[in-house]
Amino acid sequence: MGIRGTMQPSFGKLFDTTFAELMTTFTGSYLGQGVYDPVSETTTGQPVTYTGRGVSTKFKRDQIDNERILATDTLLIVLTNEVTDTPQAGHDVVARDLLTGLSTKYRVEGVVTDPARVHYQIQLRAT
Repeated sequence: MGIRGTMQPSFGKLFDTTFAELMTTFTGSYLGQGVYDPVSETTTGQPVTYTGRGVSTKFKRDQIDNERILATDTLLIVLTNEVTDTPQAGHDVVARDLLTGLSTKYRVEGVVTDPARVHYQIQLRAT
């Protein structure tokens, strides 16, 4: 069993126990492939939706540069095996706001993963 196969069940157990009350479910969406008509400015692409769960937090003070990462951005940490599609910059995500607890729409600004591809760190910006 590789490092990924060892780490994912361990982190999944942490998500189910230690972080259970911090977990937030989310729904992501983007426009799937289609044919674009430049004359009518329409596309035949259909929305694609995916789901997952993760832990939302704020970025550390030293990570905020107010250009690429804003003080109001949210960091969503999700296990790669618990999301039904691959999140990418430009996708829309609906998740619970850290302060209000209300369902909020965000735009994915960036996604990074660890070398073992165990988790994604998704940078979200409220729209």
